[in-house]
Amino acid sequence: MPVGGLVPRAIDNAADLVVRNAKIHTGNPVRPQAEAIAIRDGIITVVGDDNDVASHVGPDTKVVDALGRRMVPGLNDAHLHVIRGGLNYVLELRWDGVPTLRQGLAMLREQAARTPKGQWVRVVGGWSAEQFAERRLPTVAELNAAAPDTPVFVLNLYQSAILNRAALKAAGFDKDTPDPRGGQIMRGRDGEPTGMLLAAPGALILYSTLAKAPVLDEEHRKSSTRHFLRELNRFGLTSAIDAAGGFQSFPENYSTIVELAEAGELSLRIAYHLFPQTAGQEVADLARWIEMASFDDGDEWLRLNGAGENLTWAAADFENFAQPRPEHPPYEAEFEKAVRLLMENGWGFRLHATYDETIRRDLAIFEKLAAEGLFPAGNRWLFDHAETASPDSLDRVAALGGAMSVQNRLSFQGEAFLRRYGPGAAADAPPIAAMLERGLTVAGGTDATRVSTYNPWVALHWLVSGRNVGDLVLRPRSNRVDRQTALRMFTRAGAELTGEEKVKGILSPGFYADLAILSDDYFTVPEPEIPHIESLLTVTGGRIVYAVGEYEGLDEELPAITPEWSPVAHFGGYQATPGTGLSGARQAHALGEAVAESEQHRQWRARRGLAPETVSSFFDPCFSL
Repeated sequence: MPVGGLVPRAIDNAADLVVRNAKIHTGNPVRPQAEAIAIRDGIITVVGDDNDVASHVGPDTKVVDALGRRMVPGLNDAHLHVIRGGLNYVLELRWDGVPTLRQGLAMLREQAARTPKGQWVRVVGGWSAEQFAERRLPTVAELNAAAPDTPVFVLNLYQSAILNRAALKAAGFDKDTPDPRGGQIMRGRDGEPTGMLLAAPGALILYSTLAKAPVLDEEHRKSSTRHFLRELNRFGLTSAIDAAGGFQSFPENYSTIVELAEAGELSLRIAYHLFPQTAGQEVADLARWIEMASFDDGDEWLRLNGAGENLTWAAADFENFAQPRPEHPPYEAEFEKAVRLLMENGWGFRLHATYDETIRRDLAIFEKLAAEGLFPAGNRWLFDHAETASPDSLDRVAALGGAMSVQNRLSFQGEAFLRRYGPGAAADAPPIAAMLERGLTVAGGTDATRVSTYNPWVALHWLVSGRNVGDLVLRPRSNRVDRQTALRMFTRAGAELTGEEKVKGILSPGFYADLAILSDDYFTVPEPEIPHIESLLTVTGGRIVYAVGEYEGLDEELPAITPEWSPVAHFGGYQATPGTGLSGARQAHALGEAVAESEQHRQWRARRGLAPETVSSFFDPCFSL
């Protein structure tokens, strides 16, 4: 994009890319704001204004005019199942962002008509009944009507799955199929499965059923992954920490991402974890991997960040809030072996821990090992989720040198959590303010793709507003964060979890050239508009990896989506809806909240002698007699 006033004159120090006329939030407290940036060899060389970058414009420099838009550091999702998501992306019908169940069923019906024999229609995560105008799940009858002959699998959070008649047959479920451990097959009066599978409380029944669906061959997996990464770039994501997960085996399920990295075809930086898949042999698997690879192996595009988010299956606490918290039998002996092995070999790890009961048991092991000098030892380790972590547990995490990673799972599961544990617990789930008060690194993520959506702006909205996707306020202002803090959780804090805080997470000379020009100014748009933000231009390592609007055509070309019948080829991924502004009803609601908070503040001042205990009566002469 030619820009008047910037005449090419640089010879030896010419930038590859210059972006000017931007409202840049650098994330760097030394220089928090700027207007222009210069990039060379994937690294930021200049952050300043037009005068600062002018001498770096050469004959071959690409100059982009941001047109006064907001620029931020590239986002970093600290908990995203990006490898697994990429392997399956083009096979999935996404209901992310769909406002009505009616629209979702129409999409499903249309997709079933084009899906070839032998393939399934699968709706796998990123949505909740709370987002639909109808406020309900689809029924088995609706799935049968929409797709009488094509198998349909619809995953509902960690709670259940709904299958049509054809999917039950394809999965091999009949009246003689036994319930798996931790799961339930709902049955009719005749004993035949109805099509509803319940996690009771474990989700293994859901994921093992999904695993029976056809998978892509290697060439299609590469294409699927590249298009998924482009979809993440659409929202300004330039980095992610892969949290591994069930049915993601090392090294076989990592081969696609490794081959793309070797070919220079990643558009997202990925730090990955290794998750033992077989109960009873977790320690042996970890020992084998320690022999195969070293902690931090890789480069700035793909690197090993440790083990987890499970180390042993017995220690995993299931986060199905429609069911009671699971009670674990003793698991400490094997868990201690796993942690000891990692710490002695310098490996970091992350731990899935929803409940404080689990966190306390894990911390007891860490404190035992701390007596031997293994904590804190410089190894990067953290707890994920931590919805019910207590103040005492957070103190212990800080003392042991740990960190936290929180996700917006309650954007989608919040009402189930509220019904089971009450408003007091929901207000502190997770206790973000308490984590930050203790100086802990607290990174933000989504836990996409099987529960939350991968759109990070939905998560940023949740951090700032405390609201779920159904617009229900779950967390009070005291447990929310301001927009700048939320953005830091999705940029610099994620870099701290991978030991890259000196090269990633802010826009400053010497740092990776990862940035996004936004469709709307994150810092000034009304709060309800935050989930509707997207990137117009995303740069990773100095490469323009996503570009739309005025910048269309500046990004790298991708091959067409295959197979041709892919739901993504026809519907795309996240179903964006335009921002609606602040409606009259919403304005009145917001005003009511403001009045209530004002009264709470007055009472706080009164208790401290800074305001009168009682308010003088209101007198209006228009109503005097």
